[in-house]
Amino acid sequence: MSFKIALLPGDGIGPEVIAAAVDVLKLAGEKFNVEFELKEYPVGGISYDKHGTPLTDEVLQACYDSDAVLLGAVGGIKWDSLQRDMKPEAALLKLRKSLGLFINIRPAKVYNALLNSSSLKADVLKGTDLLILRELTGDVYFGEPRGIDDEKGFNTMIYTKKEVERIARYAFEVASKRKKKLHSVDKANVLETSQFWRKLVINISKDYPNVSLEHMYVDNAAMQLVRDPRQFDVILTQNMFGDILSDISGMITGSLGMLPSASLGNNYALYEPVHGSAPDIAGENKANPLATISSVGLMFIHSFQMNKAAELIEEAISRTLSAGYRTKDIAQPDNVIVSTTKMKDLVIENFNIIYDEQALGVFTL
Repeated sequence: MSFKIALLPGDGIGPEVIAAAVDVLKLAGEKFNVEFELKEYPVGGISYDKHGTPLTDEVLQACYDSDAVLLGAVGGIKWDSLQRDMKPEAALLKLRKSLGLFINIRPAKVYNALLNSSSLKADVLKGTDLLILRELTGDVYFGEPRGIDDEKGFNTMIYTKKEVERIARYAFEVASKRKKKLHSVDKANVLETSQFWRKLVINISKDYPNVSLEHMYVDNAAMQLVRDPRQFDVILTQNMFGDILSDISGMITGSLGMLPSASLGNNYALYEPVHGSAPDIAGENKANPLATISSVGLMFIHSFQMNKAAELIEEAISRTLSAGYRTKDIAQPDNVIVSTTKMKDLVIENFNIIYDEQALGVFTL
């Protein structure tokens, strides 16, 4: 079995975390008898510098031709003055829209070893394991008209029935396989788009009587995430709200460097860490690669249906953290601070140990 993966390292620490994740990807492929055809392409600021655009047609076509896309991070102060359509972040929006990626999956799991890495109390965090499902193709990010002049700036927030129903149905399907509990987050007390959203979510809920549905305003949801994150299992929310809430969940896990994500559509999939390009530490071998490595785990689940490989990756990360190893962003005084490459090496070492312990042999699909 063979899969084609387009690698988009991007800017800042993107190339470093992608390199680490690719090593784990290759190892898992070797152990599970799967071959990967990997090709690297420029995206974001580096693409703008080379080609005058953050995403070329050639790179977009390469993504169409691949079984999955693995992206690092884009952006940086260097490109902040560019107009919106030329900014590195515009590449992400174009990829999501062009590939039809309407589901963004952002897990927020608190490893026991990281209970003291967050500024929140350990007894509040312990046992947290939630999933944020963010709609990815609607809302103010894509609404028209939009613009800016000397007197005003404006954006249009818009949702269509199709956009809401497809993400809502997916959320109910996921919730039905977990704890059968779904929180739909909106701002229906103020926004017509949220009133529309809530109405359609309620309609979809009638097809899933086994799943309890609770509505929550986004401001309350932000507060509740840091007050009692364990009350949540699956959170369904609009594009902009999901962007904000998933970053808040970084506070729960201890660092944005721990948050993976998967963006899925009917035909394509893109995987990336939630964190940004962190240009202040780029090239210093300090970046936390675990979010990108976990994103590879999500790739194994959603694109390749290789759940066992994903389980081994997550267990390898857990053991590495339990042994006290940390990159600087999640380190406590009694931890051993390691580099990006050393963290990756430790995850690989533990992956091999777990594989041998379970006497898995060579898997075939």
